[in-house]
Amino acid sequence: MPVSRRGVVKGGAAGAMSIALAGSLDTIFQTAAVAEAGEAYGYGPLVADPKGVLDLPKGFSYKALSAEGDVISGAVKVPGKHDGTATFAGSKRDTVRLVRNHEQTASGVKPVADARLVYDPAAFGGTTTLELDGAAKLLKQEISLAGTATNCAGGRTPWGTWLTCEETEGFSGQTKSHGWVFEVDPTGRKTKPVPITGMGRFAHEAVAIDPHTLEAYLTEDASGPFGLFYRFRPRAHRGQYHAYLEGGRLEAMYCPGLPDLSLAQEPGKTFRVQWKAVPDPAAASTSIRKQFEDGQVTRSQKLEGAWWGHGKAYFVASYSSKEDGAAADHAGQVWKYDPRKQTIELELVFKPGGRFDGPDNITVSPYGGGVILAEDGDGEQYLVGTTSEGEPFAFARNAFNDSELTGVTFSPDGRTLYANRQSPGVTFAITGPWHRFRD
Repeated sequence: MPVSRRGVVKGGAAGAMSIALAGSLDTIFQTAAVAEAGEAYGYGPLVADPKGVLDLPKGFSYKALSAEGDVISGAVKVPGKHDGTATFAGSKRDTVRLVRNHEQTASGVKPVADARLVYDPAAFGGTTTLELDGAAKLLKQEISLAGTATNCAGGRTPWGTWLTCEETEGFSGQTKSHGWVFEVDPTGRKTKPVPITGMGRFAHEAVAIDPHTLEAYLTEDASGPFGLFYRFRPRAHRGQYHAYLEGGRLEAMYCPGLPDLSLAQEPGKTFRVQWKAVPDPAAASTSIRKQFEDGQVTRSQKLEGAWWGHGKAYFVASYSSKEDGAAADHAGQVWKYDPRKQTIELELVFKPGGRFDGPDNITVSPYGGGVILAEDGDGEQYLVGTTSEGEPFAFARNAFNDSELTGVTFSPDGRTLYANRQSPGVTFAITGPWHRFRD
């Protein structure tokens, strides 16, 4: 019997998540069975929020801050569609900065900023930088990049900046080309609205960076045909602001015998990787994914989150559907790329019909050896955690609506978990007895 998202069947195998997993101990997201009424792992059952906003385990609380439409100063307001986020050290001791994406394209609350921070005046995307004290009190916020479009996810660089990614190839009314990656300095001093053209023009999702080689691994969420997994090999050999503006080589992944990632259904399966040079990274006349014939590259529907850890690049495919033209069905995959072995390995497969689906943004938890995952699936939306042994648990639930949760990230000291509800946009600062973790 399939497991409903809104009412998990009681008891036994019927209550188990329909998930297969690899046995690797360094897996980024491991899974196992889960009970209906309050998980036996993690922090215990969720407690209904009397305000109907965010359900959390007992002892945990949240602050809602920097909501869509809040006045920053004068006519400047907080944009909406809060998405990918990263944290950085603040300007003073015990303060923290958040750089947050806004996945708006050509509508919504328009970011208003100094002209030196605006790329395309017709676009409504961008980033906001927040500074908070140790109690998660908002000290100040400002638009830190404007005039970009559909800023979805991105990645934190080893040198302490944020790469914000445009998940678009253009829109009606644009004054400049779109589909780029931009770098944002959390201090605001060095940000330039200049696209990193070497990283290609496509519907970007996330970036994971090897801190030793500075090679960046990028995901693409696109269709007709499906998107690709990329490697950017920079000319720069030192990690520093704007290092990637020096250019480099963009390549697309090809796994012989695996034209579509959805065909892999057995966790632990490994495939050899070859990298194919992208003929025209700027996609001046043809989208990058269309510059390759089928059989020359490996494609995937709905490539999303990416994360670097354990010396490997992990990346996520949220789902795959044969009805959409994919080779096989699944409700989520997690892959890892080993640059030393030049292989990818399937770490996890979500089978359709489980309680959780649509894995998207992920962050590593400093507690218990697992991760916190932001769901972008059907119906109810959760933050899902895992133990070091792979047992999953619901850590939070969007009790307000069915909008996805995004931008999950811990503060540098690990005391606060930040996450966003995308629509209407708001950022949550979640605190509580983290050390109460049941592994």
